[in-house]
Amino acid sequence: MAMNYNAKEEEGGGHHSGVGPGAALKSKKPDNTAFKQQRLPAWQPILTAGTVLPAFFVIGLIFIPIGIGIFVTSNNIREYEIDYTGIEPNSPCYKCSNVSLNVTPCTCTINFTLDYAFESNVFMYYGLSNFYQNHRRYVKSRDDSQLNGDKTSLTSPSKECEPYRNSEGKPIAPCGAIANSMFNDTLRIFKISNGDEKEITLTKKGIAWWTDKNVKFKNPTGNSTDLKDIFIGTSKPINWQKPVYSLDPGDQDNNGFINEDFIVWMRTAALPTFRKLYRLIERKDAMYATLEPGNYSLLIEYNYPVRSFDGRKRMILSTISWMGGKNPFLGIAYITVGSICFFLGIVLLIIHHKYGNRNNSADIPN
Repeated sequence: MAMNYNAKEEEGGGHHSGVGPGAALKSKKPDNTAFKQQRLPAWQPILTAGTVLPAFFVIGLIFIPIGIGIFVTSNNIREYEIDYTGIEPNSPCYKCSNVSLNVTPCTCTINFTLDYAFESNVFMYYGLSNFYQNHRRYVKSRDDSQLNGDKTSLTSPSKECEPYRNSEGKPIAPCGAIANSMFNDTLRIFKISNGDEKEITLTKKGIAWWTDKNVKFKNPTGNSTDLKDIFIGTSKPINWQKPVYSLDPGDQDNNGFINEDFIVWMRTAALPTFRKLYRLIERKDAMYATLEPGNYSLLIEYNYPVRSFDGRKRMILSTISWMGGKNPFLGIAYITVGSICFFLGIVLLIIHHKYGNRNNSADIPN
């Protein structure tokens, strides 16, 4: 008893250290509430044949029609793709069909035929394969403050941009590996009719996200309205053929850091095989298809080499639906999950019908 008494005295003395006589003791006991005392009502599902089997059948009956609808919708999207990887400067176009190669500049004309009409607006993409835009150092190699128009970052870019931070003693604008590797092939489409070629109008604006165009990317401001004067003292990216203020000199709303081709490229892809929106072909007359069946030609000005990383390049024409572009994976996934659930429901129903009564009779005493 003495030992217990002394222990309580020590505990009380330790609890009262620094507290004057008559002070109220602080209890460590949780408040008497339903949450802290764990008296909240609980629910635990009891899995029985009467609840599990209907769930499997309901999931199957819901998922399978949804998957079929999504799959059919995806297949109804018109899409045409041309792989023009074989075109390299100073090399034959042996991988292309119906191709003529000019020496200077390196251009290639690929003739193709559309067997069906593209009724609604057509989205023109360029696609790259084996290009890892998701590499950690590559994704970090940019200066968002510079791209947002900050003058300090324009003259002193972030160290994350190394080794594409300075060139010839001048800061690079835009800096970083992402900007330095910007896609710069030029693609044009012509409609061939009775031996004559008519160029298809390609819309270059409206291809970037609104938040990117109006929030994340801004040109730096200065005393001059000429972007060339504002970017004076900076250098173009090493792999670029022209400076950032000459990306679209004829349209100041699409030039510099707010150039939409540049903005689209700066939004990095998650997978090594990807496509990015290049141009829009808008439907002008509801009575006629945007691209009618017939013969066309694709004129490519080749500037972007891909052999160094064993990549491939593609041009894709595609329409869209309420679910976006062509993507059969979602429909296949719904159908697969629904079919598995429906099949398991049938299997479990057979097992329950065959062995369920036997288990119930075994529980009854003689």
